[in-house]
Amino acid sequence: MRLATWNVNSVKARLPRLLDWLADKEPDIVCLQETKCPADGFPAREVAALGYATAAHGDGRWNGVAVLSRIGLEDVSPGFPGEPGFDSAKGTVTVTPEPRAVGATCGGLRVWSIYAPNGRTLDSPHYTYKLAWFAAFGEAVRAELRAGRAVVACGDFNVAPTDADVGGSGRIRQVHPRPRPRMFHKNVTPPLPEGSGFSLSPAGVGDGQALPVSNKETITGKRFPCRVNAAIPSLDLMGMRIDLVYAAAGVADRVRSAYVDREARKGKGPSDHAPVVVDLD
Repeated sequence: MRLATWNVNSVKARLPRLLDWLADKEPDIVCLQETKCPADGFPAREVAALGYATAAHGDGRWNGVAVLSRIGLEDVSPGFPGEPGFDSAKGTVTVTPEPRAVGATCGGLRVWSIYAPNGRTLDSPHYTYKLAWFAAFGEAVRAELRAGRAVVACGDFNVAPTDADVGGSGRIRQVHPRPRPRMFHKNVTPPLPEGSGFSLSPAGVGDGQALPVSNKETITGKRFPCRVNAAIPSLDLMGMRIDLVYAAAGVADRVRSAYVDREARKGKGPSDHAPVVVDLD
């Protein structure tokens, strides 16, 4: 079983690249983020021609998520219980969620595609929203784990958990409150504080754990998402590792191989994120 996650940064703008990538890599399940299209405007017919059913959740603005599957698509959940939203006009957390999460059951896996809020700065109301969102998502995942589901949470978490998750070879550090390079100021929020209700430790969410994905195509035991810097596409290690794959321990034990597809960042009009690909027994 091949599982992938990719922030495509507009599925319509990236559609030819997406279709070519699906045909080439043949993933069984794909989680997409920042689709930037309404659910009924998602190019479901085009991906169906390649054998994929679609669960899309979006409102046509800057968010939007989707799950594509060619091994079954059931129990679709646009959003999760208790998911908060954000009122940009008032700068407050609301009970009306944005389209940032969609769940579906695919081939026995309970898969979530998520696009977490960007908290901007510690004193921003967006950061308050981010913590509330993670707390609710963490509880939703824990409830599914308690129910015995084999949960996988994939997507753009908008968190670089450690120094090693931004830049290469320790040259660029991101842990707040140390200064960050100017190019990253608007892109990654500080790590989540203790007690935020959501763990980005190796324990993952609830009883889950991080899948061991490496940007050097080897199993390292660390969490290695990848967002290659859009301004410097050739410098892969100058990217931000904010695209993560978390899974229940029983699922993580099935990992055969995992890698970041940096080739997808090459050529004309790429997304500013690279896909993460995980092969499971």
